Amino acid sequence: MVRIRKGPSKTISIEDVARLAGVSITTVSRVINKIPSVKAKNRLKVQEAIKELKFEPSVFAQRLATGKSNVVALVIPRYEGIFYSFYALELIRGIGTLCSALKLDLLLRLADSSSPLNLKGAGGIIFADIISNRSQLIEALDNHIPSIVINNYVKDLEVSCISIDNEGGAESAVNYLISLGHRKIAHITGDLITQAAAQRLQGYKKALEKNKLPVSDDYIVKTDYSRGQARSAAEKLFKMPNPPTAVFVSSDSMALEVMALVKELDKDVPKDLSIVGFDDNPSGLYGPVALTTVRQPLVKMAQESVKELSLLMKAQKPQSPKKIVLPTELVIRESCRPLKI
Repeated sequence: MVRIRKGPSKTISIEDVARLAGVSITTVSRVINKIPSVKAKNRLKVQEAIKELKFEPSVFAQRLATGKSNVVALVIPRYEGIFYSFYALELIRGIGTLCSALKLDLLLRLADSSSPLNLKGAGGIIFADIISNRSQLIEALDNHIPSIVINNYVKDLEVSCISIDNEGGAESAVNYLISLGHRKIAHITGDLITQAAAQRLQGYKKALEKNKLPVSDDYIVKTDYSRGQARSAAEKLFKMPNPPTAVFVSSDSMALEVMALVKELDKDVPKDLSIVGFDDNPSGLYGPVALTTVRQPLVKMAQESVKELSLLMKAQKPQSPKKIVLPTELVIRESCRPLKI
């Protein structure tokens, strides 16, 4: 091999690798892109040169050589406060971590229903929920872009999806309150335009019906997932002639706002109101009392989506879609108490 003197600030290029290995640039490119036609001795020379020079191949050069893109686009429906959302931040963290490990580039796109995707350079797309942007998913599928949907179980399209058992999680939360003796149980919903909020409402109703308890519309207060509307919902419940003794709230963020209002009214959690949230947001540990909640595996859902999309991006022929539902877990803490019957 020819030896090259490496300067401290020199950027190592593919030409440097070729010169050190004593082969052509084309041979180096073929080794980098794992093309099997390279002779074993030349492959070894290139690998040794890459190791000695600590050469990191350009992602863009690899794309040009293989004709494939390593860009994963994460499409999240745009909504106010997204970068303060535990849900969104956990997805971005989980997806970003695994993309880095798999040497995939991550492109974040905040989308609304009226915007075209314009993601032709993407090798694959992760749709974080489908909220009024179903046409964007169909557009991606029509253009044969490998795609996967998370946080939404898509029954009627040939697309892989990974969702959470929202209904089962909500049912377990309400069953727990019933087991403590509560019969007047309210529900503060999330935005029912989302599948998750609608399924949590369904789980709440199912638990009451299975335990032969009435489902009262007065005890169901609909919100848009915001803390402001959660506060208004709690105020409404406390003003009722026959207020609830317990409430299942569709997110931890809203549950913490309900807890704050209870304290402002000189009442006590769980003495005057038992509360169960949904998410397992770490902030639930630091309220006036630790919040009982339903843990949903957001990071697992995010990382599984990257693994599945990576396989779809590498596949040589169309793959059958996978429909996955991840289980939840009830986490019992301090915000609920037994009620004497």
